[in-house]
Amino acid sequence: MCTDDKHHHHHHDEHGEHSHNRVIEVKKDILSVNQSMAERNRGYFDAKNICAINIVSSPGSGKTTLLEQTIQMLKDKVSITVIEGDQETSLDANRIAAMGISSLQINTENGCHLDASMVNDAVKKIAPQDKSLLFIENVGNLVCPAMFDLGEDIRVVVVSVTEGDDKPLKYPYMFESANVCIINKIDLAPYLKSNPEMLKSNALKVNHHLTVFEVSAQEGTGMDKWCDFLLNEVK
Repeated sequence: MCTDDKHHHHHHDEHGEHSHNRVIEVKKDILSVNQSMAERNRGYFDAKNICAINIVSSPGSGKTTLLEQTIQMLKDKVSITVIEGDQETSLDANRIAAMGISSLQINTENGCHLDASMVNDAVKKIAPQDKSLLFIENVGNLVCPAMFDLGEDIRVVVVSVTEGDDKPLKYPYMFESANVCIINKIDLAPYLKSNPEMLKSNALKVNHHLTVFEVSAQEGTGMDKWCDFLLNEVK
């Protein structure tokens, strides 16, 4: 039972090319639908003077601790609501709610990112006040969330000194797509083979438009500048 290797190989190439084109088409369709919803979200945020902040990072960078410290410093100055994205559990939303802040958990299950439709549904339920801050803590991932606009005003990528100074070079698109980079856990730098200045330099090498803040959310170091920046962004 022999097969014509040449013919079989040719047929496989055609099939592979067709599948590849189909994947690209589906991906374009998904991103197009998402972008339309993102623009709808953006129009709503603009009309209500809501500053929406999409916080992205790899797992363990300290996003939720950063958010807690930010809320603690700003909750008496501006209305704040929070959308939390995780694959499972409501642990982070519970942490935020314990601070007296209106929060809503989105569980993506096997999904690795939030999309604009999820945010649209959540916003309808959580109803942020006019002239307020809306924080969207995305699923911990430095790849997929970079592709999905949520309609946010500001995309903040958080990277900790524990992750390595070369993180922006390894995941450039996330840093290219961000407006702000927060280098977190700087209090740990003396105990690690880490150089926050090199990390900052690499982030700016990828995207020289980034506004960079060096903080320790746990200790409160550098948080004043970050919070002042946020207050200035509320319309």
